[in-house]
Amino acid sequence: MNHLIAPSVLAADFTNLQRDIEMLNQSEADWVHFDVMDGVFVPNISFGFPLLKAVKQLAQKPIDVHLMIVNPDQYIGQFASAGASNITVHSEACTHLHRTIQLIKDAGCTAGVALNPHTPVAFLEDIILDLDLVLIMSVNPGFGGQQFIPNTYKKLFDLKTLSHQRKPDLKIEVDGGVNNYNCRQLIEAGANVLVAGSSVFSSANPIQEISKLKHF
Repeated sequence: MNHLIAPSVLAADFTNLQRDIEMLNQSEADWVHFDVMDGVFVPNISFGFPLLKAVKQLAQKPIDVHLMIVNPDQYIGQFASAGASNITVHSEACTHLHRTIQLIKDAGCTAGVALNPHTPVAFLEDIILDLDLVLIMSVNPGFGGQQFIPNTYKKLFDLKTLSHQRKPDLKIEVDGGVNNYNCRQLIEAGANVLVAGSSVFSSANPIQEISKLKHF
């Protein structure tokens, strides 16, 4: 399938959020990526339900919610109600991952699992058939603008191999340090969804930057 672009609003200008969401509506972006951090699972705090509801009112693209939080099960229904189309949880934060995935699907969303840089792809072998998406973190979660971790390419290749064997329609998402210089390598390694934050919103022409990521 053709790859998707999911700009991360974590890198947007919060004083001009409506402007930035409307820019995404006009662009070739496929999704809006929405990062939720709790200051416990990751050393940062971002935003929650009220902002997601506001983004939902403005966005004309599906909202891809990435939960970097402990105990995600207790909030899944609220994030679904607030406007999530897809909800991704971290494998490292879920004691009963299969149960969590079922909660996401029961809430009417597609379900994803994120892997931190230290977590091997093999961890997913017994859950991959239940997943719609896997998010490979190419930086340590918690902050935007970090340096890309090169081992990401191997993990994408490993996941692509597992996907071909077990789940051919799996969406393979990569998040962290994605830009026009590495997007081709990421797609060739196995990614089919690119999350881009700083490279889009710090650009002088974000719409053009998104187009470059889409048509490299």
